[in-house]
Amino acid sequence: MPTPVPALVVVLAGPSGVGKSRLAARTGLPVLRLDDYYRSGDDPALPRIATGANAGLVDWDDPRSWLRDGAVSAICELAVTGRTVAPVYDIARNGPVGTHVVDLDGSGLFIAEGIFAQEVVAGCRAHGVLAAALCLRQHPLVTFWRRLTRDLREHRKPPLVLVRRGWALMRDQRRVIAAAAAAGCEVVSAPEAEERIRGLNRR
Repeated sequence: MPTPVPALVVVLAGPSGVGKSRLAARTGLPVLRLDDYYRSGDDPALPRIATGANAGLVDWDDPRSWLRDGAVSAICELAVTGRTVAPVYDIARNGPVGTHVVDLDGSGLFIAEGIFAQEVVAGCRAHGVLAAALCLRQHPLVTFWRRLTRDLREHRKPPLVLVRRGWALMRDQRRVIAAAAAAGCEVVSAPEAEERIRGLNRR
């Protein structure tokens, strides 16, 4: 039988702006921010948008703009050792600006959340560190407004780019959720997810 690991991860997926970070913070559990594993803006491997108003710009909503293997390695290191050094990514600068330590401090459960979180589900399951994989859902217009106000507040990209991107993401939200479900995530509302996580934490 496989050797049990000291800690397990709850993978929290969902469209940008759906409230993953907010929910993760409410649980009080240690959190690994998977969005910190984006590629640097000068990485030649970055995918580009082929058509439409944003043609030629980096497609930050394509999983190829993100370092899946690095994220899975960090999750496994946290589960086994209780500690990892993670990058700090500045979206406005399109690159990492340093590192920070994520320490479980003895917790047997932690959360890994991000826009591409569903991409780590198979790897976490294969390594025996997965407690649950959840994908948040809410009304697309609510997601659009929350995402836009957050991105404008944080000056993540020029306003026109944010509006165009937000509109495209709103139209694509159903597909994103379906893809997360196909990757092994259970689709739930934020209250349902919080209840599931708190139940896992009591075990």
